[in-house]
Amino acid sequence: MERASWKRLTGALVIRAVVNPRLAMDLVRLAWAFRARGWHRQPPFLPIPPSEYVRWRMYTAYGDEDAVPPLGDVIRFARWRREVMRL
Repeated sequence: MERASWKRLTGALVIRAVVNPRLAMDLVRLAWAFRARGWHRQPPFLPIPPSEYVRWRMYTAYGDEDAVPPLGDVIRFARWRREVMRL
């Protein structure tokens, strides 16, 4: 079985978002919530989360700092934020 990668997960999420605009909005809101504070002040000037934070989240969720979440988990979490947390 092939090991999951962040690049493959991102590609799968983009494809799902293109065909489902509601999911696209959920994913954009989720990504914005995880962005590094002050991201616009230093290169690469992209609103991406700090790698230490992502590693901690993966460790607390999956027990492995290097884990890549399954596609379904990301989609469920993005929808859960909208439905339950009203975000």
